[in-house]
Amino acid sequence: MSRRAAGARFGVSESSAIRWLRRVEESGSRAAGQLGGHKRLKLEPHRAFLEALRAEKSDATLQALCDRLQAEHGVAADVSVMSRFLRRIGVTFKKRRSSRASRIDRT
Repeated sequence: MSRRAAGARFGVSESSAIRWLRRVEESGSRAAGQLGGHKRLKLEPHRAFLEALRAEKSDATLQALCDRLQAEHGVAADVSVMSRFLRRIGVTFKKRRSSRASRIDRT
């Protein structure tokens, strides 16, 4: 039976049947492949630098952190990457009640 016919027979796409059979031929294993897993953080090697920047200026914006990382280490990081990295290492940005209240008083 061809791979495409096997895909049709078992109700899966042709490409899935082709990949599964290729894996069986290459590895001999019929077990499911690995899903997910630990994803290495792109910014982890620069953790000490980023923590020092935050200690220097605790209210720095994500964009400012990205810009300094690019300027000093040549590593391009998007704001979303920086945000995910900081959340994973336990740094969260909270709005302060005092700054919110001062903005309300001005209006």
